[in-house]
Formats: sequence, structure tokens, C-alpha cells
Amino acid sequence: MNKKGATPVNIQIMDKEYVVSCSAEEQRDLTASARILDERMRETRDATRVYGTERIAVMSALNIVHECLQKHHNREEETGSLAGSITQLVEKIDAAMSGE
Repeated sequence: MNKKGATPVNIQIMDKEYVVSCSAEEQRDLTASARILDERMRETRDATRVYGTERIAVMSALNIVHECLQKHHNREEETGSLAGSITQLVEKIDAAMSGE
């Protein structure tokens, strides 16, 4: 975001308005990201004893990044498992074809 030729977009997070520039193609994702961040920050504020917008933002960001890392690790495990299954299938196919 913040590219030359970008359009300013008004977003609202925790009742505060921000202007962020982005391309027309990114505007929908920016708006959705702001909405998700607003929801997460409100959840963090309501569920913890963290006060202050900056601290709430940092805690929310840490939680979001942690979730992203967990999903990334899960994807890596699934990819490894899938690769193992493919290898086994290839071996079975090779064995079946050599038996002909």
C-alpha cells in the first residue's frame, strides 16, 4: 500500500479514523483487513486487562501473527504428509507396473 497513484481510503479502527492509500485493486482487501483488525482489537480489549489503543494493537497483532504462524506450520506438516503419501503411491505404481 502507499504506492504512487494510489487512492486514499478512510478506514475506522477502534472508533478512530485513518486514511491509508492503496490501489483500487487493493481497496476491498484493505477495508476487510481494517474490519477484521477492529474486531480483533475490540475482542482483545474486552477479554484482557490491556488498556490503551497502542497496547491493544500490539497484543492483537501478536495474536494474529501467532495464528498465521500456526497455520503455516500446519500447512508445512500437511505438505510433508502429502509428499509421503505421493511417494508411497508412486512406489506402489512402480511395483505394479514392474510386475506386469
